[in-house]
Amino acid sequence: MRVGGMAQAANGTTTGTGTGPVRVDSWIWSVRLTKTRSQAGTACRAGHVQVNGERVKAAHQVRVGDEVRLRMDGRERIVKVVQLLRKRVGAPVAVEAYIDNSPPPPARADVLAAGVRDRGLGRPTKRDRREMERLRGLAESRRTAG
Repeated sequence: MRVGGMAQAANGTTTGTGTGPVRVDSWIWSVRLTKTRSQAGTACRAGHVQVNGERVKAAHQVRVGDEVRLRMDGRERIVKVVQLLRKRVGAPVAVEAYIDNSPPPPARADVLAAGVRDRGLGRPTKRDRREMERLRGLAESRRTAG
């Protein structure tokens, strides 16, 4: 059952929500910013998670009003904590737990335009590599750096 944006068990007690602080890795997982809790912990260990502008460990306590930044899959997510969740909930409830201030994701055409090679062609030749760098716009930066 769902009452007022909170998951409710059959006996009337709320599950997965609370007023006390929650671990940042658990919260990131429960609001569905990562697919697994281990991915959330790995992101914290790699320094890809910031709370209020500073890098944090997985056990850092997050509170209502904190700003959480997560870099994952080439995209940065910036969210403000509105509700604390301890357990993973459905997507409609998870969206209510934060305010998303993230920049829009890059256009799909920009991501794929980087030069995709057909499978089974083997290692690129020097000519192929230079062509891929030219497409990506790296050729000019290499000439000026040297």
